[in-house]
Amino acid sequence: MGTVVSFSLREAERATDGAPSGSDAAARVAAEAALERAAAKLRWVDDVFSTWKPQSPVSRLRRGEIELDAAPPEVAEVLELCRRVKDATDGWFDPWSMPGGLDPTGLVKGWAAEQALDEIKKAGVPAALINAGGDIAAYGRPAPGQPWRIGIRHPLAEDRLLLMVELDGPGAIATSGTYERGEHLIDPHTGAPARGLLSATVVGLDLAFADALATALFVSGGALLERISRLAGYHGFTVSGDGIVRATRGLPVALKLAA
Repeated sequence: MGTVVSFSLREAERATDGAPSGSDAAARVAAEAALERAAAKLRWVDDVFSTWKPQSPVSRLRRGEIELDAAPPEVAEVLELCRRVKDATDGWFDPWSMPGGLDPTGLVKGWAAEQALDEIKKAGVPAALINAGGDIAAYGRPAPGQPWRIGIRHPLAEDRLLLMVELDGPGAIATSGTYERGEHLIDPHTGAPARGLLSATVVGLDLAFADALATALFVSGGALLERISRLAGYHGFTVSGDGIVRATRGLPVALKLAA
Protein backbone atom coordinates (compact mmCIF):
# COMPACT_ATOMS: atom_id res chain seq x y z
CA MET A 1 0.00 0.00 0.00
CA GLY A 2 3.02 2.25 -0.32
CA THR A 3 3.24 3.12 3.36
CA VAL A 4 4.62 2.01 6.72
CA VAL A 5 2.41 0.21 9.27
CA SER A 6 3.32 0.00 12.94
CA PHE A 7 1.70 -1.67 15.95
CA SER A 8 1.67 -0.89 19.66
CA LEU A 9 0.52 -3.68 21.98
CA ARG A 10 -0.08 -3.65 25.73
CA GLU A 11 0.56 -6.79 27.71
CA ALA A 12 -1.78 -7.96 30.44
CA GLU A 13 -1.01 -6.63 33.91
CA ARG A 14 1.43 -8.78 35.89
CA ALA A 15 1.08 -10.02 39.41
CA THR A 16 1.79 -7.56 42.23
CA ASP A 17 5.41 -8.72 42.54
CA GLY A 18 5.97 -7.84 38.86
CA ALA A 19 7.47 -11.22 38.07
CA PRO A 20 6.57 -12.81 34.73
CA SER A 21 4.64 -16.05 34.85
CA GLY A 22 4.10 -18.96 32.50
CA SER A 23 0.87 -17.36 31.34
CA ASP A 24 2.78 -14.12 30.59
CA ALA A 25 5.17 -16.04 28.34
CA ALA A 26 2.29 -17.78 26.58
CA ALA A 27 0.53 -14.45 26.05
CA ARG A 28 3.67 -12.98 24.50
CA VAL A 29 4.02 -15.93 22.13
CA ALA A 30 0.36 -15.58 21.15
CA ALA A 31 0.79 -11.84 20.58
CA GLU A 32 3.87 -12.37 18.39
CA ALA A 33 2.02 -14.97 16.34
CA ALA A 34 -0.91 -12.53 15.97
CA LEU A 35 1.48 -9.85 14.72
CA GLU A 36 2.72 -12.26 12.06
CA ARG A 37 -0.87 -12.97 10.99
CA ALA A 38 -1.65 -9.25 10.96
CA ALA A 39 1.35 -8.52 8.73
CA ALA A 40 0.38 -11.38 6.42
CA LYS A 41 -3.15 -9.98 6.22
CA LEU A 42 -1.82 -6.58 5.17
CA ARG A 43 0.37 -8.13 2.47
CA TRP A 44 -2.60 -10.15 1.22
CA VAL A 45 -4.78 -7.04 1.03
CA ASP A 46 -2.09 -5.29 -0.99
CA ASP A 47 -1.90 -8.25 -3.39
CA VAL A 48 -5.67 -8.27 -3.87
CA PHE A 49 -6.56 -4.57 -3.95
CA SER A 50 -3.48 -2.89 -5.42
CA THR A 51 -4.17 -0.81 -8.53
CA TRP A 52 -0.41 -0.84 -9.24
CA LYS A 53 0.01 -4.62 -9.47
CA PRO A 54 -1.22 -5.63 -12.94
CA GLN A 55 -2.45 -9.08 -11.90
CA SER A 56 -4.23 -8.12 -8.69
CA PRO A 57 -7.96 -8.97 -8.75
CA VAL A 58 -8.85 -5.28 -8.53
CA SER A 59 -6.57 -4.41 -11.46
CA ARG A 60 -8.19 -7.20 -13.48
CA LEU A 61 -11.65 -5.91 -12.52
CA ARG A 62 -10.65 -2.44 -13.68
CA ARG A 63 -9.66 -3.85 -17.08
CA GLY A 64 -12.84 -5.92 -17.34
CA GLU A 65 -10.93 -9.22 -17.43
CA ILE A 66 -12.95 -10.77 -14.59
CA GLU A 67 -16.36 -10.29 -13.00
CA LEU A 68 -16.81 -9.49 -9.33
CA ASP A 69 -17.81 -13.06 -8.46
CA ALA A 70 -14.41 -14.27 -9.72
CA ALA A 71 -12.56 -12.07 -7.22
CA PRO A 72 -12.02 -12.95 -3.53
CA PRO A 73 -15.25 -12.33 -1.55
CA GLU A 74 -13.53 -9.56 0.41
CA VAL A 75 -13.57 -7.42 -2.74
CA ALA A 76 -17.38 -7.47 -2.79
CA GLU A 77 -17.37 -6.70 0.95
CA VAL A 78 -15.16 -3.64 0.44
CA LEU A 79 -17.20 -2.42 -2.53
CA GLU A 80 -20.38 -2.67 -0.48
CA LEU A 81 -18.73 -0.47 2.16
CA CYS A 82 -17.75 1.92 -0.63
CA ARG A 83 -21.36 2.13 -1.78
CA ARG A 84 -22.46 2.96 1.77
CA VAL A 85 -19.90 5.77 2.04
CA LYS A 86 -20.82 7.05 -1.42
CA ASP A 87 -24.43 7.37 -0.27
CA ALA A 88 -23.42 8.93 3.06
CA THR A 89 -21.25 11.57 1.34
CA ASP A 90 -23.61 12.42 -1.52
CA GLY A 91 -21.11 11.07 -4.03
CA TRP A 92 -18.02 12.94 -2.80
CA PHE A 93 -16.50 9.50 -2.21
CA ASP A 94 -16.98 7.53 -5.42
CA PRO A 95 -14.48 4.78 -6.33
CA TRP A 96 -16.36 4.14 -9.57
CA SER A 97 -15.62 7.65 -10.91
CA MET A 98 -11.84 7.60 -10.66
CA PRO A 99 -9.55 8.04 -13.67
CA GLY A 100 -8.61 4.59 -14.92
CA GLY A 101 -11.69 2.93 -13.47
CA LEU A 102 -12.66 1.39 -10.14
CA ASP A 103 -10.35 2.51 -7.33
CA PRO A 104 -11.38 1.76 -3.71
CA THR A 105 -8.01 2.98 -2.38
CA GLY A 106 -9.64 5.68 -0.27
CA LEU A 107 -11.27 3.04 1.93
CA VAL A 108 -9.05 -0.02 1.61
CA LYS A 109 -6.17 1.15 3.81
CA GLY A 110 -8.48 1.81 6.75
CA TRP A 111 -10.32 -1.45 6.17
CA ALA A 112 -7.04 -3.39 5.98
CA ALA A 113 -5.78 -1.83 9.21
CA GLU A 114 -9.01 -2.82 10.98
CA GLN A 115 -8.61 -6.39 9.68
CA ALA A 116 -5.02 -6.52 10.93
CA LEU A 117 -5.95 -5.10 14.32
CA ASP A 118 -8.68 -7.73 14.64
CA GLU A 119 -6.00 -10.44 14.43
CA ILE A 120 -4.35 -8.87 17.49
CA LYS A 121 -7.63 -8.62 19.38
CA LYS A 122 -8.55 -12.25 18.68
CA ALA A 123 -5.25 -13.32 20.27
CA GLY A 124 -6.40 -11.88 23.61
CA VAL A 125 -4.11 -8.84 23.67
CA PRO A 126 -5.91 -6.44 26.07
CA ALA A 127 -5.07 -3.24 24.19
CA ALA A 128 -3.44 -2.37 20.88
CA LEU A 129 -3.03 0.41 18.34
CA ILE A 130 -2.23 0.26 14.63
CA ASN A 131 -0.81 3.19 12.67
CA ALA A 132 -1.14 2.72 8.91
CA GLY A 133 0.60 5.70 7.35
CA GLY A 134 -1.01 8.10 9.83
CA ASP A 135 -4.42 6.43 9.89
CA ILE A 136 -4.95 4.96 13.34
CA ALA A 137 -7.26 2.46 15.02
CA ALA A 138 -7.08 1.32 18.63
CA TYR A 139 -8.93 -0.57 21.32
CA GLY A 140 -8.47 -0.98 25.09
CA ARG A 141 -6.22 1.30 27.10
CA PRO A 142 -2.42 1.64 26.98
CA ALA A 143 -2.30 1.77 30.80
CA PRO A 144 -4.92 1.42 33.55
CA GLY A 145 -7.19 4.46 33.58
CA GLN A 146 -5.39 6.11 30.65
CA PRO A 147 -6.71 6.61 27.10
CA TRP A 148 -4.65 6.42 23.94
CA ARG A 149 -3.44 9.98 23.19
CA ILE A 150 -2.65 10.77 19.55
CA GLY A 151 -1.32 14.05 18.25
CA ILE A 152 -2.39 15.29 14.81
CA ARG A 153 0.29 17.47 13.22
CA HIS A 154 -0.49 20.80 11.65
CA PRO A 155 -0.02 20.53 7.86
CA LEU A 156 1.83 23.86 7.75
CA ALA A 157 4.33 22.97 10.49
CA GLU A 158 5.65 19.47 11.14
CA ASP A 159 6.56 20.32 14.74
CA ARG A 160 3.18 21.87 15.60
CA LEU A 161 0.15 19.97 16.87
CA LEU A 162 -3.23 20.80 15.42
CA LEU A 163 -5.22 18.38 17.52
CA MET A 164 -4.79 16.02 20.44
CA VAL A 165 -7.17 13.07 20.28
CA GLU A 166 -7.94 10.78 23.20
CA LEU A 167 -9.31 7.33 22.35
CA ASP A 168 -10.74 5.56 25.38
CA GLY A 169 -11.71 2.16 24.00
CA PRO A 170 -12.36 1.38 20.33
CA GLY A 171 -11.82 4.33 18.01
CA ALA A 172 -10.15 5.51 14.83
CA ILE A 173 -8.52 8.56 13.25
CA ALA A 174 -7.94 9.14 9.52
CA THR A 175 -6.35 12.09 7.76
CA SER A 176 -6.26 13.00 4.07
CA GLY A 177 -4.08 15.77 2.70
CA THR A 178 -1.62 16.96 0.09
CA TYR A 179 1.17 18.26 2.32
CA GLU A 180 3.21 15.03 2.08
CA ARG A 181 2.23 13.31 -1.19
CA GLY A 182 1.16 16.27 -3.30
CA GLU A 183 -2.07 16.44 -5.29
CA HIS A 184 -3.20 12.80 -5.38
CA LEU A 185 -6.82 13.12 -4.19
CA ILE A 186 -9.29 13.25 -7.05
CA ASP A 187 -12.62 15.08 -7.14
CA PRO A 188 -15.03 12.38 -8.45
CA HIS A 189 -17.26 15.04 -10.00
CA THR A 190 -14.53 16.55 -12.20
CA GLY A 191 -11.79 13.92 -12.39
CA ALA A 192 -9.27 16.62 -11.45
CA PRO A 193 -7.09 16.85 -8.33
CA ALA A 194 -8.95 18.37 -5.38
CA ARG A 195 -7.66 21.74 -4.20
CA GLY A 196 -8.56 24.23 -1.50
CA LEU A 197 -7.66 22.33 1.67
CA LEU A 198 -4.36 21.25 3.16
CA SER A 199 -5.83 18.42 5.24
CA ALA A 200 -9.02 16.82 6.48
CA THR A 201 -9.25 14.58 9.54
CA VAL A 202 -12.11 12.36 10.70
CA VAL A 203 -12.34 10.78 14.15
CA GLY A 204 -14.87 8.00 14.69
CA LEU A 205 -15.62 4.42 15.53
CA ASP A 206 -14.48 2.54 12.42
CA LEU A 207 -11.26 3.22 10.51
CA ALA A 208 -12.53 2.05 7.11
CA PHE A 209 -15.46 4.47 7.32
CA ALA A 210 -13.31 7.26 8.81
CA ASP A 211 -10.68 6.78 6.09
CA ALA A 212 -13.23 7.15 3.30
CA LEU A 213 -14.97 10.05 5.06
CA ALA A 214 -11.66 11.91 5.39
CA THR A 215 -11.05 11.49 1.65
CA ALA A 216 -14.56 12.74 0.88
CA LEU A 217 -14.23 15.64 3.32
CA PHE A 218 -11.01 16.73 1.66
CA VAL A 219 -12.23 16.57 -1.93
CA SER A 220 -15.45 18.38 -0.94
CA GLY A 221 -13.36 21.31 0.22
CA GLY A 222 -14.87 20.96 3.68
CA ALA A 223 -18.48 21.06 2.48
CA LEU A 224 -19.16 17.72 4.19
CA LEU A 225 -18.44 18.99 7.71
CA GLU A 226 -22.13 19.60 8.38
CA ARG A 227 -23.10 16.15 7.12
CA ILE A 228 -20.39 14.46 9.21
CA SER A 229 -21.61 16.33 12.30
CA ARG A 230 -24.89 14.42 11.91
CA LEU A 231 -23.21 11.00 11.90
CA ALA A 232 -23.33 9.50 15.38
CA GLY A 233 -19.84 9.04 16.80
CA TYR A 234 -17.96 10.94 14.08
CA HIS A 235 -16.30 14.37 13.96
CA GLY A 236 -14.31 16.12 11.26
CA PHE A 237 -11.63 18.83 11.04
CA THR A 238 -10.23 20.70 8.06
CA VAL A 239 -7.30 23.03 7.47
CA SER A 240 -7.64 25.41 4.52
CA GLY A 241 -4.81 26.62 2.33
CA ASP A 242 -4.44 29.76 4.44
CA GLY A 243 -4.29 27.76 7.69
CA ILE A 244 -7.86 28.32 8.90
CA VAL A 245 -9.19 25.41 10.99
CA ARG A 246 -12.85 24.41 10.87
CA ALA A 247 -14.45 21.60 12.89
CA THR A 248 -17.78 19.87 13.24
CA ARG A 249 -20.21 21.17 15.84
CA GLY A 250 -20.34 19.61 19.28
CA LEU A 251 -16.63 18.96 19.58
CA PRO A 252 -16.24 16.54 22.51
CA VAL A 253 -13.87 17.34 25.35
CA ALA A 254 -11.76 14.32 24.41
CA LEU A 255 -10.87 15.97 21.06
CA LYS A 256 -8.73 18.94 21.96
CA LEU A 257 -7.69 21.59 19.47
CA ALA A 258 -4.08 22.42 20.23
CA ALA A 259 -3.16 26.04 20.94
